[in-house]
Amino acid sequence: MAKSVSSFRCSECGWTTLKWAGRCGECQQWGTVVDAGQSIGITRKLKAITLVGDGIARPITHVETDAAAHWPTGINEFDRVLGGGIVPGSVVLLSGEPGVGKSTLLLEVASKAAAAKSRVLYVSAEESVSQVRLRAERTNALEPELYIAAETDLGVILGQIDAVKPDLIIIDSVQTVSSALSDGSPGMPSQVREVASTLIRVAKDRNLPVLLVGHVTKDGSIAGPRVLEHLVDVVCQFEGDRQTSLRFIRALKNRFGPTDEVGCFEMTGDGIAEVPDPSGLFLSRATEPVDGTCVTVALEGRRAMPVEVQALVTDTQAPNPRRVTSGVDSARVAMLLAVLQERAGMNLSTKDVYVSTVGGIRLNEPAADLAIALAIASAFTGLAVAHNVVAFGEISLAGEVRGALMSKQRVNEAMRLGFTTQIDAACGSIHAAVALALGTTRNSRDAELDRAWG
Repeated sequence: MAKSVSSFRCSECGWTTLKWAGRCGECQQWGTVVDAGQSIGITRKLKAITLVGDGIARPITHVETDAAAHWPTGINEFDRVLGGGIVPGSVVLLSGEPGVGKSTLLLEVASKAAAAKSRVLYVSAEESVSQVRLRAERTNALEPELYIAAETDLGVILGQIDAVKPDLIIIDSVQTVSSALSDGSPGMPSQVREVASTLIRVAKDRNLPVLLVGHVTKDGSIAGPRVLEHLVDVVCQFEGDRQTSLRFIRALKNRFGPTDEVGCFEMTGDGIAEVPDPSGLFLSRATEPVDGTCVTVALEGRRAMPVEVQALVTDTQAPNPRRVTSGVDSARVAMLLAVLQERAGMNLSTKDVYVSTVGGIRLNEPAADLAIALAIASAFTGLAVAHNVVAFGEISLAGEVRGALMSKQRVNEAMRLGFTTQIDAACGSIHAAVALALGTTRNSRDAELDRAWG
């Protein structure tokens, strides 16, 4: 006979333990372990169910496939990330920081769909109907086929779906909707799981696309149980700095397309606008070469974008020189400073170093190492890198310059924008790269500078 014992289960990942713990031993989340008694030992025997017709498994080669037809949203940058558009019956989860523009983007999607004679139901669980109307007026998103409802109860939302019979549903947001079939307040893991499961079932049964807005925690991850990301078909992350108008959207999971595409948007007074060619957003407008700057070609998904890196090197009397970065990894910059000092003969131990990117973009890939190092070297020597020079490549601790991923695409983008000279892995070492980058403008300034630069 089976016997019942007291056990505890994590509401996030399902991890079980015999003793209560404040932190889950599997997903490391705090406060998610709850009491959930379970039976152990021999349980009742499960009987097999007789299958008939299409329920019987058959060879995969005999399965007929109907290609999922993507439905364009009318916003090309969003369609690029989704793989061509929204697939009927799919569930898309869009997450992002508060105020980044999630609701504005989805209201624009709803407006484009309604303008194409598709009926859209926009359910706002955080704003009133009048507030959504005001934002729609500001962004020119008023369409007769766009239906607005302010509801937080899942049962009422299902009733709205039956009454309106929409072609597209937008829920803003899933963490603020509650179901009477589950205990707890809105946003609790059990509530989020029940609401998401019900909406996904409705989407699959009626072949109805659903767009969900998801909150994020303070560390940037999607709030709620991890199972939420497993249940939906597409997970998109909306990113951007509040200090700049630039926004990026990327797919973290996509069952119907690639996950290496990035959409670029700009927040304006009239809403959100697409940026199909963001090449000039991350370059300065100086007409003459300025020391301490270097241009690289970064990859955002499959999109190559030129980014300018700026550096400032100043003398300091402090025992611990400052290393301040913005838009680049501080640990990576510290490593490059050590390589420049040991492999290129630049004494940076008594200098304050400041490194930043133009336009607020963040460079995380190793291919930006060479441009960062050349910008620092240019600021240290006072010699400018020419306007037609672009650099990309990873720098090792031995001072070697390694090749960058998809270098041909970077070169093609650089040549399209007028950069005729590329400094990459062909130079071999960081010392040779610095000499090549600064050789176009280097002159015999004085013997002291020559000695300082080795």
